[in-house]
Amino acid sequence: MVSVNDSECTACGACADVCPEGAITVEDVAVINAEVCIECGLCVDECPVSAIEE
Repeated sequence: MVSVNDSECTACGACADVCPEGAITVEDVAVINAEVCIECGLCVDECPVSAIEE
């Protein structure tokens, strides 16, 4: 399961921009909809502060 470390996330939106399923919304931090996420890992690779982990 992909998860966001809320204390590290800067809400930059880079992860949401690369998500092919539109599973990520950005509010105060990135929020991943687990029901839509296909765990492709693109968001993990794109996050500039390594706040997303698989």
